[in-house]
Amino acid sequence: MSRSSSDAARSATAPGAPAPGAPGASLADAVRQVHRGYPTGVTIVTVAVDGVPYGLAVNAFSSISLEPPTVMACVAESSQTHPHLLRGDHFAVNVLAHDQAAVAAAFARSGGDKFAALRWRPGRRGSPLLDGAAAHLEVEVESRTPAHTHTIFVGRVVDADSTGAAPLVYLGGRLYDGDRLQPAGEAA
Repeated sequence: MSRSSSDAARSATAPGAPAPGAPGASLADAVRQVHRGYPTGVTIVTVAVDGVPYGLAVNAFSSISLEPPTVMACVAESSQTHPHLLRGDHFAVNVLAHDQAAVAAAFARSGGDKFAALRWRPGRRGSPLLDGAAAHLEVEVESRTPAHTHTIFVGRVVDADSTGAAPLVYLGGRLYDGDRLQPAGEAA
């Protein structure tokens, strides 16, 4: 790594942590830094079991195919929502809107009733759809694959809607208003 690249990596690292590739840095630290530099939308995966809603913030969500519409979500086995997702045959993906940082914070925490202060409605399959979200996907589970500390849930999208609202964006450990993003190359 060149000196300037090393300096740039060090400046993007958490205070006190060695820069990725520096002596004392673990591979896990380096991978964590790569992920911190990769922007994602903020999604809340929800499920209802016996009429009780459960949910969590999921960073590892992706489209797999459009024919047929198929998505995946990776959920930590340590999550309190994980056992409920294992029991269910469906889930919903709620893509948070740019003004829903408080919702993201509530679902990123462990414990407590995350739905108590929120407005939501059951989707066609019963999974909670959060009011104000930029988009919703209702998903039927096709497979559950253990992957180290997580389970990869793959499912077919059975319903989708989008409000057109700008998304909430996660980058570098912070939330950003996706409504204020500019296309590359355009003046501020």
